[in-house]
Amino acid sequence: MGMKWRNWALPAAPLALVLLAATGCTSTPDDAPAKAAGAASTPGAASYVARVCAKPAAGPAKAPAGAVTVDPKVVGDLAEKTRSSPPGTTFWLRPGKHRLEPDRYAQVIVKKGNRYLGAPGAVLDGGKKNNYAFSGTARDVTIRYLAVQHFVAPHDEGVVNHDMADGWVIEHATIQYNSGAGLMAGARQHVRASCLRGNGQYGMNAYKTGDSIRGLVVEDNEITGNNTDDWERRKPGCGCTGGIKFWAVNGAEIRGNWVHDNRGAGLWADNDNNDFRIEGNLLEANDGAALMYETSYNAVIRNNTIRRNNWVEGRKYAARGDNFPYATIYVSEAGGEPRIRARTDKIEIHGNVLENNWNGITLWENADRFCNSPANTSTGYCTLLVKDTKRCAKPAIATAPLYADCRWKTQRVNIHDNRFLLDTSVVKCETECGRMAVLANYGTYPKWSPYKGKRVADAITHKQHNRWHDNVYRGPWSFVAENTDQQLDSGQWQGTPYRQDTGSTFAPRAGG
Repeated sequence: MGMKWRNWALPAAPLALVLLAATGCTSTPDDAPAKAAGAASTPGAASYVARVCAKPAAGPAKAPAGAVTVDPKVVGDLAEKTRSSPPGTTFWLRPGKHRLEPDRYAQVIVKKGNRYLGAPGAVLDGGKKNNYAFSGTARDVTIRYLAVQHFVAPHDEGVVNHDMADGWVIEHATIQYNSGAGLMAGARQHVRASCLRGNGQYGMNAYKTGDSIRGLVVEDNEITGNNTDDWERRKPGCGCTGGIKFWAVNGAEIRGNWVHDNRGAGLWADNDNNDFRIEGNLLEANDGAALMYETSYNAVIRNNTIRRNNWVEGRKYAARGDNFPYATIYVSEAGGEPRIRARTDKIEIHGNVLENNWNGITLWENADRFCNSPANTSTGYCTLLVKDTKRCAKPAIATAPLYADCRWKTQRVNIHDNRFLLDTSVVKCETECGRMAVLANYGTYPKWSPYKGKRVADAITHKQHNRWHDNVYRGPWSFVAENTDQQLDSGQWQGTPYRQDTGSTFAPRAGG
């Protein structure tokens, strides 16, 4: 689902929050606050995260009035009592390990408005035998204070909300050590104060058949150590990994999360997403990009602390001699579009602290990737401006309006009032790890493409209103424009013809 970097051919309960130490470790007591690196240098940048995996909130020690009690000593008790109870029932799972029948397809088929509450120590365990935990299309289901683990969902499928039902609330849950995705998503789904840890593919796969996810909220969660099955190695170029993957989501709030130590990208919005607000998160130590926003529209990315990301993947490509600026925030064929309704008509990246990552922000377009092109890895999809992919064909694609509307464009990206800090002795790199970029490849394919040559590179660099300004740089930063061979210093970047980073300041050494 999507492209890996380049392709050339309900109210929430109060949350107990703690501060991270500057190293990202837990050397301070769990209840003792400490400053997060970079938080003080930019007002509003992420300062607090919920360490929910280490200290999950405890559920009710007694069954709520009217609740059906579920016994961990009875195998399959949860599924059976769900079957025999009416919609809107509250279930209280006693402390202990709850199991389903030892059959691959044994699962809990929920009913509308059901509520599942775990007592302290309640775990639903798939025993590496069951594919799915909670399934069915019933809406408005709530799961709280419950651990769900050791299920074996297939690739691209999920364990909790397997059928992508709408209106679910997952809160104070621990979803861990499952294959596939720990969690799928439906419209108006809220995931709060939960631990999504160590799942084989994704912590959450925010994909729904029919592309109808609206109003998704992901807040105050810890999302860590996902993609343990290393799917990019098993299926090279699949674009199918990360902490969370978003696909065709219209309207999302991603805030206050600690996204760290995932194999691959931390957060990846891929294919016709729109109207995202990504704010107040701590994104750190992910093997790949902290954030990828690809073939998508209209987003605000603000007040995040982003540190020590992309060391594994960036270093890997550099060791191969690849000079592409693999970035920590990677905007690929994605931009602001006033014709698509959202809370903004830009991609605005501001008030963030990026510290000791492998590279900074890259704005990229693949000139060969457009609707109906064989180089479009989102097979069968077109831009949100053209409903019928087949219209994007010669000769009509060569003229207005299709010439503009058949191509996902990196446009109207405004990058300002951020701090970019780089100490190469910490990252253990040289000049290849300190780059900003705006570029495209030379268009060559297919034969009937109207975007051949330097047209797209010229457009993304000079004509599509992509702008850096009023940022602070500390460390040996360089800048790439138009193509990978065009590497600039700060003076060239600020000068004619690029005129970027007006009002920005530069210092060769990293620091506060």
